[in-house]
Amino acid sequence: MILSKSKTVKSNIRFKQFFNTTGPLLGFVFVILFFSFSNEARPYFLTFYNFKLIFSQTVIVALASIGMTFIIISGGIDLSVGSVVALTSVVAATLLQYGLNPYTVIIITIITGGLVGLVNGSLISYFKMNPFIVTLGMLGIARGLAKMIADNKTVNFPDSPINILMQTPNGWMPPIGVFITLLLFIIFSIISKYTVLGRYIYAIGSNENAALLSGVRVHHIKTGIYSLAGLFFAVSGLMQMARLRQGDPTIAIGLELDVIAAVIIGGASLRGGIGSISGSLIGALIMATLRNGSQQMGWPTYFQEIIIGVVIVLAITIDKFRQNVNSS
Repeated sequence: MILSKSKTVKSNIRFKQFFNTTGPLLGFVFVILFFSFSNEARPYFLTFYNFKLIFSQTVIVALASIGMTFIIISGGIDLSVGSVVALTSVVAATLLQYGLNPYTVIIITIITGGLVGLVNGSLISYFKMNPFIVTLGMLGIARGLAKMIADNKTVNFPDSPINILMQTPNGWMPPIGVFITLLLFIIFSIISKYTVLGRYIYAIGSNENAALLSGVRVHHIKTGIYSLAGLFFAVSGLMQMARLRQGDPTIAIGLELDVIAAVIIGGASLRGGIGSISGSLIGALIMATLRNGSQQMGWPTYFQEIIIGVVIVLAITIDKFRQNVNSS
């Protein structure tokens, strides 16, 4: 009897590990196969050029999902992603319009995103405010600031080296932004798995009170997490500006939904304490592939929005199922 129970426990552990590690990858394969079955989409979807395009389209969501992964693992949420991306893209475009050095523009833009994250993190950590409410408020503030700076219109600027980041070269090479994204994913995946900071973030998300009693400086780390996420949202804003070649205060509306869905599909839990940077990358690829495949199928925009909405609900359902599996 004891041997039988031991085998059952081991079997459950293996299933949990398999589900958490390979689930997102299987989902990505399923999405590719789904669009591959269509005779209309297959000739265009299953091409080298199209996958190169998908990788390029993944950059914006993928970069933002790195910051969101840390936030969700720590038990938080950030709804201001899209607005921060719009704000930082407008800030960068405005600075370029004034003729500032591109490197100075990049630094100021990234600091802007970090400051927004710092405000969010401070209010949440030190003033014990609900992250949903704080970041919902910041969603409106950042969007309003973007429109104010841009005077409610797009900001055009002279050709800049920053544009190269999302410029698609001929041949097999994707944009430089894709390689930057992959490099950041590798670095922060290592940080999340193999550093003390990474363990602290998981500990806070699993049980904040226990982490606090264990000597973890919870308030400082949570503030740092939101600040770090703001930096990633700013980099995403730079990539968005480079891709559009202008700063637009109306872009990235609803981007936070894609980012959160990517993180949850990638294996993170809204309850905190669970998730991975690599899983979020796969989740971002799934979201980009869904949008690309929908366009290849010729589905109207409203139908694409319905599909994305269904995927978000499905992501939450998967999260709930994963919680039940992990608790069994």
